[in-house]
Amino acid sequence: MKDEIIRLGHGSGAGLTQQLIKELFVKNFKLTSLDDGVEIENRVVVSTDAHVVQPLFFHGGDIGKLAVTGTVNDVSMKGAIPKYLLITYIIEEGFKISDLKKITQSVQKTAEKANVKIIAGDTKVVEKGKADGLYLTTTGIGFLPKGVDLSTEKIKNGNTIILNGSLGDHTIAIINAREKMELMPAPKSDCASLNELVQVMLKNGKINFLRDITRGGLATILNEISSETNLGIIIEEKNMPIKKNVKAVTELLGLDPLYLANEGKLVSIVDGDTKNLIKKMKNDKLGRDSAVIGKVTDEVKGVYIRTSIGGLRPLIMQDSDPLPRIC
Repeated sequence: MKDEIIRLGHGSGAGLTQQLIKELFVKNFKLTSLDDGVEIENRVVVSTDAHVVQPLFFHGGDIGKLAVTGTVNDVSMKGAIPKYLLITYIIEEGFKISDLKKITQSVQKTAEKANVKIIAGDTKVVEKGKADGLYLTTTGIGFLPKGVDLSTEKIKNGNTIILNGSLGDHTIAIINAREKMELMPAPKSDCASLNELVQVMLKNGKINFLRDITRGGLATILNEISSETNLGIIIEEKNMPIKKNVKAVTELLGLDPLYLANEGKLVSIVDGDTKNLIKKMKNDKLGRDSAVIGKVTDEVKGVYIRTSIGGLRPLIMQDSDPLPRIC
């Protein structure tokens, strides 16, 4: 690593994050997987995450809802059924107990909705000015159904790429809240637990790979897939689900929705016919805007988007996300 200090970009989920993980953590911890969730033994899947989003409350959610859905989704992307959560609060001195109550109630409500149980946790309080209000960490435990085995090793030439809905929703909601843009109607975060949708997908399609679209956005995930498989990827601009208000804000700010975070969207790599799978996904409220967006191919190296005029534009791995503290 050339950097002598940690920068915000190292936590963005993009290129600098990948470099930090591979050159420091993988080497020292001797990790064999870079997935957010990992199967440990007897079909048990575990995932852990830290949440430092600012602001703590935003349209469509708060740090509590985000913490639960983020970890539920990380466990679910292995194909597992999440069952238990552990949560740790790091609270800054002076934080309002009324806000802490709202966030805790949100944690419990979101956990109940996802059919997971909070079983343990920890609480720490630090001096004023040392924690920016509140940080949460969560650990999820789930169980992998028999016969489910999702990984990049399963991906092959000709596989279809599917999204369950629109891109960039969470990032634009955070920008609106953080910068007090007061957009009307206010952009809403897509923060949601995807565990039920994942099980629907596994029962109705030949799923090879799943990943929730968070930091770094869709383009970062596709670049990771391409790098790990040595296969190319072409996605279609005309098929990309992006809401009008998201498109308007990204054009105004010079952002690309393909690199923006969501908290209730996933990308799946699927083998075989997808008609029935898409139909079943659209029957779920979190999959109503599901769409086939592209293919895995050996015709190109790297990741490209086919534009509306038919040309191929490369989607490179960016060093960092332009908006830190997104989750």
